[in-house]
Amino acid sequence: MSTRRSRSSQSGSSRNNISDDQISELVSKLQQLLPELQNRRSNKVSSAMVLQETCNYIRSLHREVEDLSERLSELLATTDTTSAQAAIIRSLLM
Repeated sequence: MSTRRSRSSQSGSSRNNISDDQISELVSKLQQLLPELQNRRSNKVSSAMVLQETCNYIRSLHREVEDLSERLSELLATTDTTSAQAAIIRSLLM
């Protein structure tokens, strides 16, 4: 058991204790969600790699959302504000 984990066990906060099996299960579920790791031939990927790829994937999704938001703003700026299409887009955003 690591020093960090043994310290948290001694602190008495039982509601925050997560077993090693639960951590392994959660890391495995994360690995299944990540496109970069789904295509690997081997399921032997370290937890650190899964967490790093998770961070990278979240950053990538964040950039994609920003890009799409910018493109949508540009589209709305060039669309006639009274048009039916603009009204539909605005209602979907609300």
